[in-house]
Amino acid sequence: MQRNWAIVTVLLTALLYLGIIAWGLHLHHLSLFYPPHPPRHAMAWVAPRHGNIPPGPQGDNVRRGELLFNETPHYASKYTSSKVSCSNCHAEGGIQPYASPMVGLPALFPMFNQRAGRKISLQDRVEECFVRSENGKPVDYQGTEMQDIVAYIQWLSLPQPDRRPFVGRGLIKLPDLKPDPVHGEQIYKEQCAGCHGSHGQGRAPLFPPLWGPYSFNDGAGMNNVAKMAAFVKHNMPQNRMGILSAQQAYDVSAFIHAQPRPVFNQAYQHY
Repeated sequence: MQRNWAIVTVLLTALLYLGIIAWGLHLHHLSLFYPPHPPRHAMAWVAPRHGNIPPGPQGDNVRRGELLFNETPHYASKYTSSKVSCSNCHAEGGIQPYASPMVGLPALFPMFNQRAGRKISLQDRVEECFVRSENGKPVDYQGTEMQDIVAYIQWLSLPQPDRRPFVGRGLIKLPDLKPDPVHGEQIYKEQCAGCHGSHGQGRAPLFPPLWGPYSFNDGAGMNNVAKMAAFVKHNMPQNRMGILSAQQAYDVSAFIHAQPRPVFNQAYQHY
């Protein structure tokens, strides 16, 4: 009988100590009961790994879509004769913050598009890029190219429940400034010409033309000084991002805006 009471006493004492320890550590943080939380610095969104591309036809769509996105003039030459790729505006394959990233984009469609004056689909938005930013013609809605690009964007946007949401949607907000294109020309010579050429001709495939016959046309979003300035301020020069002030970004964008470029084909006005 005394032996049984001794065992009970030991068990009760052990339980009491476990209870005190559990309470002190806040039981819900113990990995014995819940999966451990990753450190705060490790919880940021990360780009999907190529090893996570699904096998079979779906994965083939994603891989082809990535090639189309990053080397559009080569893999979609039947739709555009320009030297501008999707990734020239949607940088780093569509994942760079404040460079109009693709991450999370599918869930936002359909959305109202002010320029089109109607609700548009993700496919409509892809068409806009082809006929405006890439100075081409519409892609076949049901064609392989459209399916591949959409599959790639969807793959970039796969949920990551154990990480913080992606940040950096769209472009940064700049104050409304008065640009000086004359000063912008000097900035272009010093900060931009090394990659984009002294005459804006670019250096394909890495650096797109900024004006001239192979650039975006005058119906593109980048043909707007304020929008280009927001892109330039955060993303250019590519090897020294962020060195330009907001005023400098406006100035150089105004200089680029004043240069000749293709005229938008009004037959595609509904995009």
